[in-house]
Amino acid sequence: MNKIIMITGATAGFGRAIAAKFAMNGYNIIITGRRKERLDDVEKELTALKVKVLPLNFDVRKRYEVEEAVTGIPDEWKNIDILVNNAGLAVGIDHIDRGNPDDWDRMVDTNVKGLLYVTRAVSPLMVARDKGYIFNIGSIAGKGAYEGGNVYCASKAAVDSLSKSMRIDLLKHNIRVTQIAPGMAETEFSLVRFKGDKEKAGAVYKGIKALSADDIANVIYYCATLPDHICINDLVITPTQQADVNFNNRKM
Repeated sequence: MNKIIMITGATAGFGRAIAAKFAMNGYNIIITGRRKERLDDVEKELTALKVKVLPLNFDVRKRYEVEEAVTGIPDEWKNIDILVNNAGLAVGIDHIDRGNPDDWDRMVDTNVKGLLYVTRAVSPLMVARDKGYIFNIGSIAGKGAYEGGNVYCASKAAVDSLSKSMRIDLLKHNIRVTQIAPGMAETEFSLVRFKGDKEKAGAVYKGIKALSADDIANVIYYCATLPDHICINDLVITPTQQADVNFNNRKM
C-alpha cells in the first residue's frame, strides 16, 4: 500500500513542490488549499503521475473548516504517514508603530493558529497508530529578528517553539517532528508580502542565488525517507550567499 502524505498550502510554492516530489515517488497525496481553482490544477498535475489524490478545500485559519475537512476524510485516507504544515505567509514589512493589525491577524492566524488547528485534527490519527511524521515549515526569521519583521518573526518563533514541544509531547507515540527553517527562497512569498508589487518582491533576491521550492521539497523527502529510528529535529537551510537572517553576500 502506498504511503499517504498530507500537505497544507499545496497550491503554490513549497507545498506544490513537495506534493510533486512525493507523488513522483509513489506517495498518495492529500492536498489542501483555500483557492479551489488552484487546488483543482494541482490535483490534475498529480493525478497524471499515477497516484491517488484527495483535494481538501479549506482555510487553515478557520478551525471548524479544518475539523470538518479532516473528520470527513474517507477511511482509506486516514492512515496519514506524513503531515507537512506548510501553509504560511508574511504580509507587510512596516515598523511596529505603523503596522497594520489586519496583516498581523492574517499572519498569526495562518502561521500559528492554522498550524495548531491542522495538527490537532491530524495528530490523533497518528497517535492511534503509534507512528507518523510531522514537518513544520518555519523560517530563519523564527531564529532571529530583523527590521520590519516583527510579527512575522514572532509567528515563526512560535513555530520553532511549537515544533520542540510537539516533539516532546508525541515522543512516546514514535511520531517524528522536524522543523524546516528556510532562508531566502524565491517563491510567491515576497509577492504576497509586498501585496503584489513585483518590483519590490524581485529586489529581495537581487544578487542572490536563492533557494527554490524544489530545494526544500528535496530536503523534506530526504528526511522523510531516513530509517524510522532517525529524526532530524531542526534544519536551517540557507543559500550559500546567506549566513543568517541579517547577513548575506549579494553579487550585483
